[in-house]
Amino acid sequence: MSDTRRMLAEMADPLFAELGPAATDSDWSRLDELGLPLLLVSEAGDGFGGDHVDALTVFRLAGYHALGLPLVDRIVASREEEGTEAHFHLGAFARAAQIAGALDAALAMSVAYVNERQQFGRPLGKFQVVQQELATFACEAAAANCAAMGVAEALDRGDAAFEIAAAKLRANRAASEGARIAHQVHGAIGFTQEYPLHDLTGRLRHWRSEFGGDAYWSKALGDSVIARGADAFWPDLTARAD
Repeated sequence: MSDTRRMLAEMADPLFAELGPAATDSDWSRLDELGLPLLLVSEAGDGFGGDHVDALTVFRLAGYHALGLPLVDRIVASREEEGTEAHFHLGAFARAAQIAGALDAALAMSVAYVNERQQFGRPLGKFQVVQQELATFACEAAAANCAAMGVAEALDRGDAAFEIAAAKLRANRAASEGARIAHQVHGAIGFTQEYPLHDLTGRLRHWRSEFGGDAYWSKALGDSVIARGADAFWPDLTARAD
């Protein structure tokens, strides 16, 4: 992580943690002071001048803390005109990154809960079936994070249509599986509005369908393979990873 990106994370993380899901319009001034709404606007345009990996950092943290203000949407709209394909694609990347962040938070919350909650004289986390479920959850969260990083790097190179389709589809599926496991290990408490898991999984449910659901991105990936031909799929895929 570059020094600039580390500084960005160190500024945004505590602020997002403080504001959380309860953030209101009166808190916009604090985000404006850091220049976050103009994160992807060039310095020549009086913006922050960040790249897409910088945006990934902020998007993930906004998801991790279930930030209650649409900062991510404002960042996307400042870079691409609403209603355009570019705006839709950048929005899909943003949602994939937010999903990755929220999954990390829900996973951490779930691990902490099963290590504290006692059942039959020992912590829930000592039961093998619980460990297996959390291992699956960790894999899903890691896959979503890796996919989002792949998009950020591809966007900074130029063409990222394939990475966006793959990442949003992968993040959507990870959101479903992660939310299931989080609520399963928490039991009934996870569904209560007072418990913070509710804020995370509620947003995961919405983010899955925004900027393209499973069917949309599955079709987009399938169409791209058909257009290029099956024989070109593997060479094209490996070339993008070089």
